[in-house]
Amino acid sequence: QVQLVESGGGLVQAGGSLRLSCAASGRAFSTYAMAWFRQAPGKEREFVAAINCYGSNTNYADSVKGRFTISRDNAKNTVYLQMNSLKPEDTAVYSCAGRRLVSWSVPDEYDYWGQGTQVTVSS
Repeated sequence: QVQLVESGGGLVQAGGSLRLSCAASGRAFSTYAMAWFRQAPGKEREFVAAINCYGSNTNYADSVKGRFTISRDNAKNTVYLQMNSLKPEDTAVYSCAGRRLVSWSVPDEYDYWGQGTQVTVSS
């Protein structure tokens, strides 16, 4: 089992950058695929990015490709989301998620979730 805690959210102007972090407790973080999701007010939660347990395979939503980068540091039990060229439509609560999967691929569903961190992009 793993517990996830996000940090790094805040208020930023359009065109700016933020880096989110998700710290995982528990052992065997390196056996978990990780992902970021977001949920804006009045909207359903949507997938943002995912990374396999090795950090060698990533997947992105079309809306963030070329602007966001997911990465991980297994020695620090942490996954990151670097967000550049932010837009007002990126405003949402961002949550990280994990699923134990020792594979090159990334899963579609996740078992463990953090509480989320608010990202607000002003125009």
